[in-house]
Amino acid sequence: MLKAALLLIGALTLFALIWHIGIDRIYAAVAQLGPAALSLILLPSLLMYILEAYGWRVTLGRWADGVPFWRVLAIRTAGEVVNMTTPTAYVGGEPLKAFLLKRQGVPLVEGLASVVTAKTTMTIAQILFILIGIGLGFWLLGDGGSAGQTITAGLVSAGLLVFGVGAFVVVQRQGMFSWILKILRLVRLRLPYLESREQKLHELDRTIAHFYAHRRSAFMWSTGLFFLGWLAEALEVFVMIVYLGQPITVLSAIAIGALSVFIKGGTFFIPGSLGAQDAGNLFLLTAFGYGEVTGITFALLRRFREFVWIALGLACLALVTRGVDRSLSTD
Repeated sequence: MLKAALLLIGALTLFALIWHIGIDRIYAAVAQLGPAALSLILLPSLLMYILEAYGWRVTLGRWADGVPFWRVLAIRTAGEVVNMTTPTAYVGGEPLKAFLLKRQGVPLVEGLASVVTAKTTMTIAQILFILIGIGLGFWLLGDGGSAGQTITAGLVSAGLLVFGVGAFVVVQRQGMFSWILKILRLVRLRLPYLESREQKLHELDRTIAHFYAHRRSAFMWSTGLFFLGWLAEALEVFVMIVYLGQPITVLSAIAIGALSVFIKGGTFFIPGSLGAQDAGNLFLLTAFGYGEVTGITFALLRRFREFVWIALGLACLALVTRGVDRSLSTD
C-alpha cells in the first residue's frame, strides 16, 4: 500500500513538473533530436553495462572462462531489470544472477559469492564517484545557497555510506551468513530453509572471505571497472546536454552525473524513483545554470534510456530463463 502511494505521489510530481514547464516547450526541445541523436544518447549506457559486466566477471575467477562474456552480460542485464522493476531496494535480481550462472556450470556457492563481492566493489566505486562529484560540485557551485546545502547533505550521506560499506566488508570477511544464522537463533527465529542449508552458507562465507584475502588484484580490477562504468554516467550527461544544444564541461558532467546517482540511490524506496529522480535532475541542472526546459528534458531523456534498458532486460530475461522450469524441477 505504501509503495503504491509513493508511486502515485511520484507520478503526480512528474506530471506537475511537466505541466508547470509546458508540454509544448518540452516537445520542441525533444523534437530537435531525431532518431540518430536518440541512438547516440544510448551508447554511454551500453558502455556502462559492458564495463559493469566485466567488473562482475572478474570476481568469478576461474569459473569465468567457462561462461561466454555475452552470456554474463545477458544474465547481468536480466538481473538488473528485476532490480529496476521490483520494490526490492535494487537487490532482488542478485540471487537470480547466481541461479542463472548455475545453469552455465558455475556452482551456486561460487555464483552467490561473486554476486555479493561484485555488489560490494560496485558500491565502493559508486561511493568514490559520488565523493568526486560532491567535491567538484563544491568547487563549481560554492558552498552557499540551497545547492550548497544539498551538496553538504550529500557529503554527510556519502560519509555514512563509506562507513556502512566498510562495515559490510568486515562482516563479509568474518562470515556474514553465519552471523545471520546466529542472530536468528539468538532471537529464537528458525527458518527451515536456511537451517537445512547451514553447511552451504558456511561454505559461501569461506568463499567470500577467500576472495578478500587472496584475490586482491581481482578486487581492485573489479572496483576499477565499475568505477569506469560510473564514469559512463558522466559521459551520458555530457552527450545529452550537448545534443540539447547547451554548453557543458567535462567536470560539470562528472558532478551532475555523480549527484544524479546519489539522488537516485537515496530515493530507492520510491518505485523507480519516480518523481524524485526527475525533480532531482531538474534541480541539478538549474543549479548548474541551465533552464527548466533543459532540466526536465534531460530528466525525461534519462527515463527514456531506462525504458529502453528495461525492454532489453526483459528480452535478456526471456532468453536466459528458457527452460528454467525444467531446471527447477530437477534441483
